[in-house]
Amino acid sequence: MLLPLLRSPFQGELLAWLFLHPDGEFSLIELARRLGVSHATASREADRLVSSGLVLERRMGNLRLIRSNQSTVVTRPLTELLAVTFGPMAIVGELLAPIRGVDRAYIYGSWAARYQGEPGPVPGDLDVIVVGAADPDDVFEAAGTAQRRLGREVNVRIVTPAAWAAPGDDPFLQSVQTRPLFELDLAV
Repeated sequence: MLLPLLRSPFQGELLAWLFLHPDGEFSLIELARRLGVSHATASREADRLVSSGLVLERRMGNLRLIRSNQSTVVTRPLTELLAVTFGPMAIVGELLAPIRGVDRAYIYGSWAARYQGEPGPVPGDLDVIVVGAADPDDVFEAAGTAQRRLGREVNVRIVTPAAWAAPGDDPFLQSVQTRPLFELDLAV
């Protein structure tokens, strides 16, 4: 529901990862793991994207590497569209991962609901909850960077692992934990 023009959520996730990391070149094995699909699924989608000219490939022995084609006329508008739709999963976890004390992070609220298929408009902001004992200055700096890269407000709330595990009578945490959540990949 984030971008119903695309054939599948995986296609959006893959395109977002490639176009929001324009200097990167990624193996299909790495992308399949990161995006939670089989190597065969990643390979089929890469074939489609390479044949369309949106993605370039290079082979090193048996390793197939792909990257976004930055020289097409659609690169800039496609990158902007991907940033506001599938961009949060490609950017936010990557920015939070190196921060000491971040145990887990989730996107909640309207973006997570749309990602889970709940109908509605594209969200205007992004709500993120960080579980851990991270330095708030570091977390809010990462949120600011994400905000600039995604072109939307990024709201962050930090909670301790104990509060997350046992929300007790905290209405905010109870509400967040009963709505759609998207756990961010913090693997660097």
